[in-house]
Amino acid sequence: MKMLKYSLLVFLVACSYGTLSTIMKVGFADGFTVNELLGGQFFFGLLMLLILVLLFSRRKVKARQALLLMATGLSLSTTSVFYGVAVEELPASIAVVLLFQFTWIGIILEAIADRKFPGMTKLLSVAVLLAGTVFASGILEPGGGTLTAKGTVFGLLAAVSFAFYIFASGRVGTDVPVLSKSLFMVSGAIVMIIIVFSPSFLTNGAIANGLWKYAIPLALLGIIIPVIFFAIGVPKVGSGLGTILGAAELPAAAVAASLVLREEVTALRWIGIAIIIVGIALPQYYALRKPKRPKPSAPQMTQAG
Repeated sequence: MKMLKYSLLVFLVACSYGTLSTIMKVGFADGFTVNELLGGQFFFGLLMLLILVLLFSRRKVKARQALLLMATGLSLSTTSVFYGVAVEELPASIAVVLLFQFTWIGIILEAIADRKFPGMTKLLSVAVLLAGTVFASGILEPGGGTLTAKGTVFGLLAAVSFAFYIFASGRVGTDVPVLSKSLFMVSGAIVMIIIVFSPSFLTNGAIANGLWKYAIPLALLGIIIPVIFFAIGVPKVGSGLGTILGAAELPAAAVAASLVLREEVTALRWIGIAIIIVGIALPQYYALRKPKRPKPSAPQMTQAG
């Protein structure tokens, strides 16, 4: 039951990530650039985490652990940068499909790190997920979207970066309080954002002109919920199962695009979404069916005759 609770946290992270492309598309339509949207996202995310740490978690963290967590945070920022460029270059459905490749990349990373071949349940789940992706993305339908070299490269780079982030989240700083761990990771991420993008959004009046309407939801759904919930859930479920649960991102993205952007979700795409949900549920189903080992009974005292 506890495993189901941690799995739900990772599932909710994937759903929150699935809304990001829709929010960014609306932000682009309102005249904001990827630099401004990502800069605002990490700025507000860092502020929120700082407030939470000051209120609820003031435990000191060792310098070595802090540096490792900040280094891990780099993969969070590079994922956002790469994915932001992909969303700008490609239709949202295609960008999400490219990012979605983190599922099998994460399984490979775990197999290499643990020197253990993935179990049949994970392999079957990934196969089902990839099959569902083809249908849910809409790329099989007329007008499903066109690829550009730049968008494709950045979409795949986002997938690799996101797989590393999930992998590292489950293995770095597992004994550090969740809020402190999240703060150091986002601190490392925002350093990269400032290096890649100019922090001009702080001085050019973009925040007052409406950037905050997009930056705050992006911070909540793309930083606060994911970083905190991943820090709690992934160490418990493992990075392999974490990537499988992360597949919920694509159905969430399709639903968000349908509700907000009024994009049509065809019957073929709903079939793909249903297949993805089956792929996510498979490891949970087999885990519940797995018989529990009986606890060893205590030795009984026998009366000497």
